[in-house]
Amino acid sequence: MMRCSEECGKQWRPVKGKSGWEKQKEEEEKEEEEKRKEEKKEKKKSKKERTAEVRKITEEWEIWDEEEEAAKSEAEVRKLVLEKFHR
Repeated sequence: MMRCSEECGKQWRPVKGKSGWEKQKEEEEKEEEEKRKEEKKEKKKSKKERTAEVRKITEEWEIWDEEEEAAKSEAEVRKLVLEKFHR
């Protein structure tokens, strides 16, 4: 314990500060919490991106299916036309 100057006449105690490892531990915990929050934001974004990718893929499949059906029908039409002209 140390005393103030004679003018004030009061006693005071030094404030106990946290040791270095305690401060470091708190800082690390804060950083981890920030990382977790950022990861949550990224996951939310990634879900939106995933749904967008799935939509794109389904659209591509639909287009591919339509093209495949058109190609089949064209082939059938050619066969039928050839049969009509050869008879």
